[in-house]
Amino acid sequence: MSTFQTSRKIAAPIESVFAAISTPERLARWWGPEGFTNTFEICEFKPGGLWKYIMHGPDGRDYPNETVFAEIESPKKVVIQHASLPKYTLVITLASEKNETLVSWAQTFDKPEVAKAIAHIVVPANEQNLDRLIAEVTR
Repeated sequence: MSTFQTSRKIAAPIESVFAAISTPERLARWWGPEGFTNTFEICEFKPGGLWKYIMHGPDGRDYPNETVFAEIESPKKVVIQHASLPKYTLVITLASEKNETLVSWAQTFDKPEVAKAIAHIVVPANEQNLDRLIAEVTR
């Protein structure tokens, strides 16, 4: 398995959820697993835009990342290609459901063996990421 999928309903309109994803200051507050913070060097939220950032882990280590916003369909879809290792594509889709938004998250790693080796990290990290997105949207 090289794709990890999860979803969550957020008690907010789709535009509010998309704003938490598309606004660099807000994205920096919630991106990553629990305990991580971010320093954005570049965040060009547009199709083909570069996103370079450093995730600061709770262990004191820094994790440089380089990605590209491959596709953006406001307010329904964002596709992120992680250019640094490990390479993956993340597809975030948003769907309106009455006064809620269904967020679907599908992260596909280029190499199945890499996905298998880090699944124990990725699965809980993706859930924590969505927890943090919900907290940002509802704050």
